[in-house]
Amino acid sequence: MNEPNQPGTAAGGCEYTWAFLILRLFIGLRTFLEGVEKFELNGTYSFANYYQNMGHMAQGITGASFLPLWVTRDYAHSIGYLLLLLGAALLLGVKTRATLILTGLLYVSLGFGLMAVQENEGVAWIAIYVALIAGALVLVRHNRFAVWPDRTH
Repeated sequence: MNEPNQPGTAAGGCEYTWAFLILRLFIGLRTFLEGVEKFELNGTYSFANYYQNMGHMAQGITGASFLPLWVTRDYAHSIGYLLLLLGAALLLGVKTRATLILTGLLYVSLGFGLMAVQENEGVAWIAIYVALIAGALVLVRHNRFAVWPDRTH
């Protein structure tokens, strides 16, 4: 027999819904603002700053790792836009399951880059985000506040 606050009941499911919403909003804000940060240089935001910052990032990764410049440059030039897009999609609740999976894979790729340059502190932070995203994927079935919800089976 279900107790009133068990996960299978309406009262118990409410906590999971709010837990997922808070987690989704945090991950979405962090991802979106991480994308915005890529456009900043000396307190101003622009596309020119973005390409300058990402060019420096690509050269730094290539100089400190085994990754060739053509790989790091293409990756660096796309990362800010991907972070903005995925962050906004999470904030709005657009196909949340797929967006979380793509965001998780993006953070894994960021972790790979940091591992390649032996930036262990950054890897630890990325690991925390990956764990949060994995937790969100476990709770995604409780997503009740979405602009474009996932299809349920």
